[in-house]
Amino acid sequence: MNFPWLLLIVLTPLIGTLLLFVPKRFIPFSDKQIALYSSLITLIFVLFVAFIFDTSSTASTQFDVSYDWIPIFGISFHLGLTGISLVLIGLTAVLTPIVLVATEHEGMKKRKEFLMWILLVEASALAVFLARDLFLFYVVFEAMLVPIFFLVGRYGGPRRSAAALKFILFGLAGGLVMLAALIWLYFVGATQLGRGTFSITALSNELKMDVWTERWLFLGFFFAFALKAPMFPGHTWLPDTAEQATPGTSTMLIGILDKVGTYGMLAILLPIFPNASKEFAPIIIGLAVFGVIYAALVAMAQKDMKRTFAFISISHFGFIVMGIFSFTSIGMIGSTIYMVAHGLSTAALFLTAGYLIKQKDNSLINSFGGLTKIAPVMTGIFLIAALASIALPGMAGFVGEFMVLTGTFQRYQIPTIIATFGIILAAIYMLWLYQRVFTGTENKETKNIVDLNLKQTLVLSPLVVLTVLFGFYPAPVIKIAESAISNTMLQIGQTDPGPIISKVETK
Repeated sequence: MNFPWLLLIVLTPLIGTLLLFVPKRFIPFSDKQIALYSSLITLIFVLFVAFIFDTSSTASTQFDVSYDWIPIFGISFHLGLTGISLVLIGLTAVLTPIVLVATEHEGMKKRKEFLMWILLVEASALAVFLARDLFLFYVVFEAMLVPIFFLVGRYGGPRRSAAALKFILFGLAGGLVMLAALIWLYFVGATQLGRGTFSITALSNELKMDVWTERWLFLGFFFAFALKAPMFPGHTWLPDTAEQATPGTSTMLIGILDKVGTYGMLAILLPIFPNASKEFAPIIIGLAVFGVIYAALVAMAQKDMKRTFAFISISHFGFIVMGIFSFTSIGMIGSTIYMVAHGLSTAALFLTAGYLIKQKDNSLINSFGGLTKIAPVMTGIFLIAALASIALPGMAGFVGEFMVLTGTFQRYQIPTIIATFGIILAAIYMLWLYQRVFTGTENKETKNIVDLNLKQTLVLSPLVVLTVLFGFYPAPVIKIAESAISNTMLQIGQTDPGPIISKVETK
């Protein structure tokens, strides 16, 4: 039996959560140290697994860990690693310790509980990206609502209760529809396969459904994933939540957990419901393109910095969905890359803005101005994050966006051309935001703003380095994602309509 690395990865932040409540006379570490060390150990385990991950393997998953959970229903605690999940658990493991250090000023009244919820967000994200049993996936999919609900409801802004309630209601609505579809799928599988199973691999490879059953089941799962992503028109909960949440919470939510929706589309919808996915693809592409343009236009009209970032993310998720439903290798790989790039740039935006907002207790754009001379380091980091967000060549976002547009254009030329206007709008709203906050004339309220100190700069520097490094040398991540997308294309019986993305060779 192989060593259960994946189980260890999921358990480490959970163990850290438990250690937070052990009396300090038994543990010579502070709560902050326990949380940080737990997240760093998790990162080490993820890096080790990434190092030994075999990109040439034809197996659908690697490092599998499987235990019978509820055998009477064919439910198992099954974790497995694909190229897509490896990329996303890597993003999760990188962002969590950065958030823990960068948000040491957040949740001071109930710091222990704040740290606990952050670690639970990490554990649930790792588990959902690694789950290979659909029932386990659903349980974690729903459970991850709880820590975000408390992070927003207890530590957010003045309207935090309403925002937290809206968040949980949207999440539960999607989860209930998914549960109904999950139960239906179980009985379809039991009837056809002669056994009840929630194995994602078995359902993808063995189950054949009639047309209407597959359509309805697809819509049930897609509804849940589209709300989680969030995708237009089920996006309305995100701006309210991001506005009221702390910058650290928003980073965990938008940078990590929202990827669960697009991950579900790519890793579950397409393999299990290939025919329905192809059938609904034109409609979904249309909604995604509309979301790209709509969210970009609305972002330009926002007065609050955090709401602007939320609408920027909604626009970006439109690009990600386009790549997924392009049914091309380059488009799907591009979506995977885009998820990582978006996570890095979003984290840099929210956390840099968080240092600024903390000093004024205000996130209104018009409250700032002329910060270039007062806070040059903060200005520089924010500018790099902004340029990455608009997918400037040489930044991480450019690689994913270019691949998504290239892949989608192979099948949907007109929607792709329309979506490119979103790139222009992105440059306008992001640079306009930068101009209003950091350039221009100083006002009385910004004269007392203090620039980032050495510690804060060092905390944010990994995001800057990874954003630039990823932009110039994306080959290793592309190679990892390509290994999974090749299997997905085989599962759905799809071939590329034009030139296939060249195999990435690394020395």
